[in-house]
Amino acid sequence: QVQLVESGGGLVPAGGSLRLSCAASLRTSDRAMGWFRQAPGKEREFVAATNWVGGSTDYLDSVKGRFTISKDNAKRTVYLQMGSLKPEDTAVYYCAAGQLYGGPSRETRRYDYWGQGTQVTVSS
Repeated sequence: QVQLVESGGGLVPAGGSLRLSCAASLRTSDRAMGWFRQAPGKEREFVAATNWVGGSTDYLDSVKGRFTISKDNAKRTVYLQMGSLKPEDTAVYYCAAGQLYGGPSRETRRYDYWGQGTQVTVSS
C-alpha cells in the first residue's frame, strides 16, 4: 500500500516561512510529484509540481517566487519550501504522487496517490 505522509504544517504569522515535507513509500525518483491545497469552502487547487527528473517545475501564479518544490530521491521525500506567507495561503496542503516518468501537472486526475494533508494557518 502506497503511503504519502505530510508534515511541517502549523501556525505562522504573515511574512513567515514553513517547510512542508512529504515522506513517500514509493520511489520518488521516477514519478512526477505535486503539492495541492484546499481552503475551507473551496475546491482543491494546484500549488506546485515537479517532473520525474526534478528539473522541470510549475507553480501557481500566486506562489511563484515565494514557494519552491524539491525532491530528495534518496530519502523518498518531497519538500515545499514556503516563504513570505500570506493569510490567503491558509489551507490544508496535500502531497500527491503523479504518473511514472510524468511531467509536472496542474490536474488532480494526473496524480495516482495522495497524502492525508497538513494544516497551514497564516495569521494576519
